[in-house]
Amino acid sequence: MVLEIRLSNFFSVNEEVVLDLRAGNINTAKSKSLSKNIFNYNDLDVLKTLALYGSNTSGKTNIIKTIRFCNAMVYESHKHNENTIFNFKPFKFKGYSNEPSHYFIRFVIKGIEYKYSFSLSRTKILTESLYYYPNGRKAKVFERDENAGKTKREKYSFGTSVIKRPFDVAENTSNKTLYISRASQMDREIPKDIFNFFHRDFILHHSNYGKSNLESLIKAYKNQLLTALQFADSDIVDFKVNFKKEKGRSLKANLDTEEAFFVDDELEKIELKTYHKFSPNTSFDFSEESLGTQKLFLMMLTIIDIVKNNKTLLVDEIEDSLHPKIVDYIIEIFNASSEAQLIFSTHNTNLLDLDKFRKDQIWFVNKKEDGGSDLYSLYDYSDFRDTMDLEKAYLQGRFDSIPIVNDSIENLHSIINE
Repeated sequence: MVLEIRLSNFFSVNEEVVLDLRAGNINTAKSKSLSKNIFNYNDLDVLKTLALYGSNTSGKTNIIKTIRFCNAMVYESHKHNENTIFNFKPFKFKGYSNEPSHYFIRFVIKGIEYKYSFSLSRTKILTESLYYYPNGRKAKVFERDENAGKTKREKYSFGTSVIKRPFDVAENTSNKTLYISRASQMDREIPKDIFNFFHRDFILHHSNYGKSNLESLIKAYKNQLLTALQFADSDIVDFKVNFKKEKGRSLKANLDTEEAFFVDDELEKIELKTYHKFSPNTSFDFSEESLGTQKLFLMMLTIIDIVKNNKTLLVDEIEDSLHPKIVDYIIEIFNASSEAQLIFSTHNTNLLDLDKFRKDQIWFVNKKEDGGSDLYSLYDYSDFRDTMDLEKAYLQGRFDSIPIVNDSIENLHSIINE
C-alpha cells in the first residue's frame, strides 16, 4: 500500500507537493457512512481511492507523469549507461532548472513500512536513502550522498546487517543508477522486495500488455473478467485468445550511428475474438469493438488482479472513452476491496459528491502565480460542510482549480471574424 508521496522540481511542480493517502480525522455522519472507502493499517486509516481535479494546464498530469518516472527509475536504472539523460525536465522558471529534483514515497510491503527517497539532476543521481520499521521502530537501511566525498565509503552509510556485503553493491553502482535498483539485480533481499513492489504492486498503467502478461492474466481471471464486464452492462459472453509468433520484419536502431534498419524477426501476435449474447456463435475481432469496450476489457483485467492482490493503480484521466457510470463502477470495485488503492485524475464533476467520497479523497491541482503546480485537498477547507453542493462549488471556482474562460460574445466574435 502507498501512504504518502512527496515530489519537487519535476515538470510544472516547483515547490514540494504532498499526496497523502492517510485518512484525515473526519467524524461527520457522511464520512462514517463511507467506512468502506478506507482500510486500517496498524491503527492508521488509509484511503482506497483518491481523485485529482484541475484544469488542463494545472499540472495534474505532470504529477502522475512524475510518479511514473520515479517509480520506473527503481526497476530500470540498473540498465542505464554513461550517456543516459533521465526522461524528465525540472521546473523551468525562477532558476529551478539548476536545482535537484526530489522524490519521496512512504509505503508498506509485507506489513513493514518503508520510507524511500532520492534526488537527481537530468544526468546523475545525487542522493538516495531507505529507512524501514521492522519492529515498529525506525531503522536505517542505507543513505547515499554523491557529494559527500570521492570514495564509496564516504558517499554511503548502511544500517547494521540489513544488506549483505553492501559496499560490493555500491562499488557496482554508478551515478546513473539507483542503489536499490543495482542491489536488487545483485540478489539482495530487501532491495528485491522494493523492486517487486514498484514493478508488480504499484501499477503505473492499466493497458500496457506484453504477451506473457496478458496470457497469464487471462488464464487466471477469465471467468471473473466476463462477470465484471456483464455487471458493467456489456453483452460480451465469451472471448477466445490465440497467442502466436509470426515471421516478419522489425525496425531496429543503432543509437551510436543514429541509423535505423529493418531485420527479419519473429513477431508476437495476439488474436482476441469476442462473442456476444445476441449471436453467441458469431466472433468479432477485438478491433471491431468500440474504444470504450476495448479500454474497459483491458482495464478490468488489470483491476481484477489489483483488487485480488491489494495492489495500487495509477490512472490519468480515468473517464477517457468510459461512461460516467462505468467510472463509478470501477471506483466501487476498489471500495469493495480489502486494501487495493486507486489514484486517478479526472474532469468528471459528477464524482464530486460527498455521498461518494470523503473530503480527504478529493484533491485539487492549481497553477500558482509563479507558474508552478500546487496540490491540496478538500480536507484543507474546514469551512466546507458535508451538506454543501460540492460539484456546484467546484464549478464556481471555490477551490481555484478550474480554467478561467472568457467567453463573452465580443471575444468570440473577435476569434471568428479576425
